[in-house]
Amino acid sequence: MSSPFPYFASATVVKGFGRGGKELGMPTANMERSAVEVLPEELHTGVYYGYGCVDSGPVYEMVMSIGTNPYYNNKERSMEVHLLHEFESDFYGSDLRIVIVGFIRDMSDFPSLDALKAAIANDVLVARERLSEPSALAFRDHGHFEST
Repeated sequence: MSSPFPYFASATVVKGFGRGGKELGMPTANMERSAVEVLPEELHTGVYYGYGCVDSGPVYEMVMSIGTNPYYNNKERSMEVHLLHEFESDFYGSDLRIVIVGFIRDMSDFPSLDALKAAIANDVLVARERLSEPSALAFRDHGHFEST
């Protein structure tokens, strides 16, 4: 089986459940359903890392989940992107472009909200470390992020 990386995607940001920022302290940008429907099978349920940008803005490191988020018993598969930058406001309706460059872990259930938060905090640390490697940095300035 060949590697699915890098994987490039672009979609409109849509409203999610509103839990990322409120409950988890990690606001997420949910990609519209059409982006989820075309994911290759190799991008199975899990947590990934890469880069992303909103509209024509700067490119930021990101960590994201692909799946149903078992802790919350979601039924539909989603792509939830957490850009590692503090934004002043929501950006629903904006264009979100991402490149996934690697895999962190399988998605799993957690015994508590605190355990989930701890796992997410670790995911961010892992993503930052791996995104500092030259093989990952090469994608930060990729043409995918240029204005069209």
